[in-house]
Amino acid sequence: MKDKNMKFDYTIVTTKTFDDAVQGVQDEIAKAGMRVLYIHDVQETLGEKGFDREPFKIIEFCNAKFANEFLNMDIKIGLCMPCKINVYNKDGQTFISGMRPIVLPQFFPQVDFGERLKEIDQIIQNIINNTK
Repeated sequence: MKDKNMKFDYTIVTTKTFDDAVQGVQDEIAKAGMRVLYIHDVQETLGEKGFDREPFKIIEFCNAKFANEFLNMDIKIGLCMPCKINVYNKDGQTFISGMRPIVLPQFFPQVDFGERLKEIDQIIQNIINNTK
């Protein structure tokens, strides 16, 4: 797991509109048995402070069972929770991007995650791919 070439993110370009991509991610999260906790509208928040940004939303989601397992392993893993998928526009395209949980051992080398990270990594990739 100490592979320095391991990608931190899994990102795709979608042909969906921004709003359809955001809704699609939410739908796929529900299908995966997880719950959307909050959607941050980064464009709106920064716009309130006078900063102009293309559409950008951060979708926070969680599975209580997984969250509890990780917090039992090391309470500081909570700093990396909940899972997030970003949907944003850049250079005329819409992107869907998620952090890959398989990078967590780089931050928590003392924790034995077993196969759980690979499982969640695949779930996140499936959510993104099925939204595409």
